[in-house]
Amino acid sequence: MSEINTSGASNAVLQDLALKTKEKSEELDKNAFLELMVAQLNNQDPLNPQENGDFIAQLAQFSSVEGIDNLNSTVEVMSSSLQSSQALQASALVGRTVHVKSDSSYLAPDGSISGAIKLDASAANLTLNISNSAGVLIDQIDLGSQAAGDIRFAWNGKDSNGVPFASGEYFFQAQETTGGTSREIDMALSANVDSVSINPDRSVLLNIAGKGAVPLLDVEEIL
Repeated sequence: MSEINTSGASNAVLQDLALKTKEKSEELDKNAFLELMVAQLNNQDPLNPQENGDFIAQLAQFSSVEGIDNLNSTVEVMSSSLQSSQALQASALVGRTVHVKSDSSYLAPDGSISGAIKLDASAANLTLNISNSAGVLIDQIDLGSQAAGDIRFAWNGKDSNGVPFASGEYFFQAQETTGGTSREIDMALSANVDSVSINPDRSVLLNIAGKGAVPLLDVEEIL
């Protein structure tokens, strides 16, 4: 905020008023600004009064401070309304399956896991590795040559003999190989939403089955 021109005013009076104002708040608001300006006018030198131009400039400054204060209040109301709307929308996801950014997902009894590999460039050879919670590789899916984009897949949660794996957390690794060089690719995996919670900062979290809380912003797709 621009400083008030205190030329010709009583420094003692202004300093006392500024000190009292600071005790109420560390940040000067429009009311404090107006009080300082009135005190300046009341204590100006009668033989050397404040110029009209200076007075008009201070009125313009006061108008700017008031406008900024009102704008801040409006933004706070809009932000609170938006957060409430997000929480309401998120509550509709309870019981639904979503794709979230992750390298692991929970396999329910006789369930399956789907996902989408986020391929940013074409790949000559794309492989999906699946490991259990102990880090043991239990399955490998050859996805072959793929163009850039979302490469969707579904894992039935069974071994080569059709026997279901135990329920629990499983880890997925998408590996792309081109010209003898390999790299890992990010992905989104399916998850069931058990409930929704709101942080003290009003951000929305989805409580995922077998995984815990994840930010709403991590949701890639609603199935």
